[in-house]
Amino acid sequence: MSSYLIKGLTLSDNEIAVDDTFADLGVHESITSALADAGIVHPFQIQALAIPLALGGSDLIGQARTGTGKTLAFGVSLLHRMVTISEGVKPSHGKPRALVVCPTRELALQVGRDMDVAGKHLKMRVLTIYGGTGYDEQLDTLAKGIDIAVGTPGRLLDLADRGALDLSHVQVLVLDEADEMLDLGFLPDIERILHKTPSDRQTMLFSATMPAPILTLARATLNKPINIRAEGQDAQMTVPDIEQFVYQAHDLDKPEIVARLLQGNQTTKVMVFTRTKRAAQRLMDDLVDRGFAVGAIHGDLNQQARERALKKFRAGTINVLVATDVAARGIDITGVSHVVNYECPDTDATYVHRIGRTGRAGNSGVSVTLVDWSDLHRWKLIDQALHLDMPDPAETYSTSPHLFTDLDIPEGTKGRLPGAVAKERSERPSRKASTGDGGERRHRRRSTHSSGDRAAPAQGESAPSKPRRRRRRTVNGVEVKPDEAK
Repeated sequence: MSSYLIKGLTLSDNEIAVDDTFADLGVHESITSALADAGIVHPFQIQALAIPLALGGSDLIGQARTGTGKTLAFGVSLLHRMVTISEGVKPSHGKPRALVVCPTRELALQVGRDMDVAGKHLKMRVLTIYGGTGYDEQLDTLAKGIDIAVGTPGRLLDLADRGALDLSHVQVLVLDEADEMLDLGFLPDIERILHKTPSDRQTMLFSATMPAPILTLARATLNKPINIRAEGQDAQMTVPDIEQFVYQAHDLDKPEIVARLLQGNQTTKVMVFTRTKRAAQRLMDDLVDRGFAVGAIHGDLNQQARERALKKFRAGTINVLVATDVAARGIDITGVSHVVNYECPDTDATYVHRIGRTGRAGNSGVSVTLVDWSDLHRWKLIDQALHLDMPDPAETYSTSPHLFTDLDIPEGTKGRLPGAVAKERSERPSRKASTGDGGERRHRRRSTHSSGDRAAPAQGESAPSKPRRRRRRTVNGVEVKPDEAK
């Protein structure tokens, strides 16, 4: 495999001028105008390096840190190729000519949205294909014909095996976040998908990390790929604009720490990552009880519920999103000021992708990692792998002064919103309010039950006689009078 390594470049001192635009890279006018409509004019590093090579039809391996614009790097190139290969005329067969494979549903939806934005003036028919939803709508759209398919491996293979998705006309194929697909066990599915596409296709592989199995896949399936790195090999994997804090915290105190962080002066939108879906749901319920507007996305929620939560988070209806790692890849939501690792991540790659939800596209952000005592060794390995120089997290509690200083939390902040306390008290019925007078109710209960079922007679009064109950005798369901019984 030939390799062309571009390294050691930054936006301030590289050969790419700050004023370069997508048009300067040779991108089709209809795409640059659509990007300009969305306020996107100047390319980021990975985009400026990859697009000119991709426009010429070369196979690419693109590597850059999370949040640096990999989606548009391949998205713009792909759309341009769709226009130029066919000279603006859409084939009549209606089979997809481009395929983007993503590891998660959320990432597939994000890529599909970006493709719609960049290809607005091209009127490309883009279909996002993923599991967790019904087949009917996807099958109907495929029957009408599409230009670009974006999807997850499982559903793509399912539709291809059914004969509903024909991949024999694919001219450009993209593997997005290939290392995550490896982690999720999709590598055999990827190989099956590749075998269903033409061998002379253009293939682009993009990811933040490049483990050995992915490089092996690239050698076997890509044709003389050019390896693009947007920064030097000694550059940190984490984005420099993310300020990182690591605290050694007790599990029972974590909800209080998070609740106080949410009230920081610089806090806007916050994503909190948990290791399990049960922990995600439990934390969401806890924060809702404390008065915060919170949503969740995890494996126990159906796709519609997850999409609703993401939509509300994007729109600002809720400002806290609790998620498992299903949301750590590719979710590009503007304005995320803080990312919280509720537990120590399992690996350094997980840490990188989690905190990459903030500090995106040149913006700044804050990450907070809460490490249990039992996870200190795991954290030391992550710190060593990423060269963070924070091997010994400070022991931290929700009352620790440095927590308030580090995260700009106003002094005296508590872990429950004042409105939530008032609401909770107003919704809890008091005994006096529900009975009129609590003392009278207690006296009545004592008087009526002090001697069996009879109330004690007042002084000077005779006790009321209790009516005698008449016993009824029946024979075969017919009442029998006492005389008849004799």
